[in-house]
Amino acid sequence: MPFVMPSIADLSRVELAQRLQHLIDHKTKPLGALGMIEPLAVQLGRILGSEQPRLDRPQMIVFAGDHGLAARGVSAYPSDVTWQMVENFLAGGAAVSVLARQHGLSLSVVDAGVAHDFQPRAGLQIRKIAKGTADCTQQPAMTTEQCEQALRHGQDVVRDLPGNAILMGEMGIGNTSSASLILSRLTGEPIGSCTGRGTGLDDSGLLRKVNVLREALARHAHVTQPLAVLAAFGGFEIAMMVGAVLQAAADNRVIVVDGFIASSAVLVAATLDRKVLQRCVFAHQSDEAGHALMLKHLHAKPLLKLNLRLGEGSGGALAWPLLESACRILREMASFESAGVSTSDQDTGQTPGSEA
Repeated sequence: MPFVMPSIADLSRVELAQRLQHLIDHKTKPLGALGMIEPLAVQLGRILGSEQPRLDRPQMIVFAGDHGLAARGVSAYPSDVTWQMVENFLAGGAAVSVLARQHGLSLSVVDAGVAHDFQPRAGLQIRKIAKGTADCTQQPAMTTEQCEQALRHGQDVVRDLPGNAILMGEMGIGNTSSASLILSRLTGEPIGSCTGRGTGLDDSGLLRKVNVLREALARHAHVTQPLAVLAAFGGFEIAMMVGAVLQAAADNRVIVVDGFIASSAVLVAATLDRKVLQRCVFAHQSDEAGHALMLKHLHAKPLLKLNLRLGEGSGGALAWPLLESACRILREMASFESAGVSTSDQDTGQTPGSEA
């Protein structure tokens, strides 16, 4: 079954945007005094189509997959860490597990293509395409059929979960390499600028990684279309995130984007349909070298900059309370009129001494 692009509505509804801006401007505060929380509140209201938006049953989804490229030494950790960390997520011991509990986020872990057989259990979705992708210096990481299957599985994951917000995380040794390759090919940025230390490579390891990635780019020099780029370089977990992003956008769900790898999935999805970005809240700018470039090309303003480079969805979970606060500001904060508080001449657009 071929992948079918979902229909994504344009949220550029001027009337709702104007009403939301009016509401936030007339809260009991100087204009713009809540900084980035104010456009965030307006964005959330536009996504959810409400002047009193509420975030309902948020879903943290961690997609996991292995990468054939890892055998080329592009990571400081062995591939076995992928499946071991999946077990850690499910046992509740990973950073994202702790943060999901703290903030009341439902956590689902998706086996997109881990080189390990898991026992079925609550909280785990087994949607394995294969036991890891191929080495993309030798052949495409995925066949076209595998890539389309992963996209459909990502859509199905979102369709099967409740709520109006998703937070995406990932796990896959070698997946910063895939994200770097996707960024370089889709934006034209040099691979050296797109590539960071990932799990903590030293200088010689970083140089080896860049050289391997140059080899991969040369192997697929004529691949330029977004889904072909995804198939050539991406992991199964990245492809499933692309499908998840597209489906969440079609459903008008809030999409909380974590770090470098999650942003690479958004880059692919936005290349297919820019309206995806209307639903995306970028949680943070990570410490991975290419993430600032990624955010620049996406015209994204991240909420936080904490030098994170863990992945898993940890940055999205850390930023989550800001989204809840933004919604509460719209719903619960008094206006000057309702509170009986005098506004400033500047905020009303009047000059001192003018008549009301």
